[in-house]
Amino acid sequence: MDKKPTAYFGNKIIPAEGKKQRVQEIFSSVADKYDLMNDLMSFGTHRLWKRFVAEKTNLKPGDSAIDVCGGTADIAMLMAKRVGEKGKVVVYDINREMLECGKDKCIDKGFLKNIQYVQGDAEEIAFEDNTFHCATVGFGIRNVTHLGKAFKEMMRVIKPGGRVICLEFSHPTSKIFSKLYDIYSFKVMPEIGEVVTGNRGAYTYLPESIRKFPPQEELKRILEGIGLFKVKYYNLFNGIAAVHIGVKV
Repeated sequence: MDKKPTAYFGNKIIPAEGKKQRVQEIFSSVADKYDLMNDLMSFGTHRLWKRFVAEKTNLKPGDSAIDVCGGTADIAMLMAKRVGEKGKVVVYDINREMLECGKDKCIDKGFLKNIQYVQGDAEEIAFEDNTFHCATVGFGIRNVTHLGKAFKEMMRVIKPGGRVICLEFSHPTSKIFSKLYDIYSFKVMPEIGEVVTGNRGAYTYLPESIRKFPPQEELKRILEGIGLFKVKYYNLFNGIAAVHIGVKV
């Protein structure tokens, strides 16, 4: 009898078909506190990292972009500034609550014309081939069930010459720093998560999922394996996060 496919959900191995629902439940429960938690956990540095992503998009006025797993729209707003009123940015996320939080934030900040909100699965992006000049994903790709499939979809929907850019938590380059980061991740993060969101489990899953995510060089090979060219990465804050960039030919 064939074994059913499995996937990691944090440290747990679960049926692959169940991961999507589990991730949905986590993000639905923390959506309204998601931005606050990011600020608390990263001491605000995630904002600098997202600006770095926006700079690497090479977007110009009138261009279009999609932010996959775009949630609360931080990266989308930075890209919207670059493409201007004649351009278009799509915030694409599977979770309705996260998308609503992003939409409310964009409206509050005056982004009324050039940002569109679409609910959908990163593994089956609901746009035609060669639609966008750039596709980004920030702190979301860890949560998809099939990593390669999601990246292939991102590559499919961008135009030749466009960039796929991934910002994700990664693996520290220093052993000492890595040990300190482990203590912070597994002891402090869940405590903050419980106090702020009431959901300790969501912020236990977070560091576990980070540790299961491919290291920098392995992720580079995955991106090359789906057909992206000129793949390179930048370590941020000693490798706590990394930005990977690949070009579609």
